[in-house]
Amino acid sequence: MRSGHRYAVIGAGIIGSAVARALVRHDESAKVTVLEKEQEPGLHQTGRNSGVVHAGLYYTPGSAKARFARRGVGLLREYCGERGLAYDECGKVLIALNERDRRRLDGIHARARANGVPGVRLLSAADISEIEPHVRGVAGLHSPTTAVVDFAAVARAMLDDAVAAGAEVLTGIEVVGFHQSSSEVRVDMRATDDRVDVQRRSSGLGRESRSAEGAASTSRPTLTASYDPMPEVMDSFDYVIICAGLHADRLARLAGDDEFPRIVPFRGEFGRLRPDRRHLVKGLIYPVPDPRYPFLGVHLTKGVDGDVLVGPNAVLALAREGYRRRDVELGELGRLVRWGGFRRFVRKNWRAGAREVYGSMSRRAFVRAARRYVPELTVDDVVPAPGGIRAQAMDADGTLVDDFRTSRRGRVLCVRNAPSPAATASLAIADDIVAELDE
Repeated sequence: MRSGHRYAVIGAGIIGSAVARALVRHDESAKVTVLEKEQEPGLHQTGRNSGVVHAGLYYTPGSAKARFARRGVGLLREYCGERGLAYDECGKVLIALNERDRRRLDGIHARARANGVPGVRLLSAADISEIEPHVRGVAGLHSPTTAVVDFAAVARAMLDDAVAAGAEVLTGIEVVGFHQSSSEVRVDMRATDDRVDVQRRSSGLGRESRSAEGAASTSRPTLTASYDPMPEVMDSFDYVIICAGLHADRLARLAGDDEFPRIVPFRGEFGRLRPDRRHLVKGLIYPVPDPRYPFLGVHLTKGVDGDVLVGPNAVLALAREGYRRRDVELGELGRLVRWGGFRRFVRKNWRAGAREVYGSMSRRAFVRAARRYVPELTVDDVVPAPGGIRAQAMDADGTLVDDFRTSRRGRVLCVRNAPSPAATASLAIADDIVAELDE
């Protein structure tokens, strides 16, 4: 990589944070600016997930998912150890409820071994009870090294590393256009809040402080801000890396890239076990994936804080950031409905979609899905928890993009699809992006 280049990283989620950190680590003289439209980093997919560090059980051997997951797990474990971040190898059990599930477990076991996942083993019903006493199934698959972390905390630490090495993080800044020449990219941007133009973040992101009462709390980064409304401004960079998640396709099109794949948002709704019922789950309880359907289904996941999440389901969100049912973006919804590829996707998956909607509307149906694995659960054991939005890329024909995908137009590189296990693999993905820029 040539030294001293100016880089703009758009998006301060975990991928953007990892890329910013990787850039300054590869070139100490690089000038890296992270542009984030929200007032805080990691507010969307990074901060709204179950925190699972995926070991690589399901992925086709040799695929980008498999390679990134296995490399990413090692890097993430090492990084959390260096930075003192919680990393809990609580283990994961896939539960077969019938003979068809049991047969599928054999294939998953073979893929996991081919991917080099350590310690995986098939379980009998009795074996399951030894690992998860309150879980029932006819067979299982145990991955003892599958872990959980707080991905928002990891992203903040990565940004802290980048800033300490000279990067700048600007929040409250929305990118609205690109002008590319043979030598640079000019980026149009504007403040997302007229009361504040630019919040410039210095080192100290996410460090622990003490409040006046003496309790531990997460401190805010040092901020300096001007309170005059900021008109649209422009800055120039040698390279731009778009890590914008839910808005990746919109920004890619602004940079002259193809329309597809297009981002289709799916809302994942979670429940949380009451504290006195957390003992029902020791680690991660997952269903056996059904290859006929694009989404996994309800599962139970223990977090690093001891919380146990139930979910998520997957229902179409009516806005890119439609975390509530009443959030509707009419223009976006209209374009989606008129798109033939999306209509083909609906025709193919309407039965699974109907089940997900039913689970969304009926708390009993939602809990019933989890009770198949933990029979002692009751409706009263589960309380609502914040949901998230999955940025699902879809090709022109309505096919879901299953693997990682990037595209490049001149000096602009865009992460078009970063599905799970993207958070797990963030450090590995960032290294690959830096290598691709170098090429």
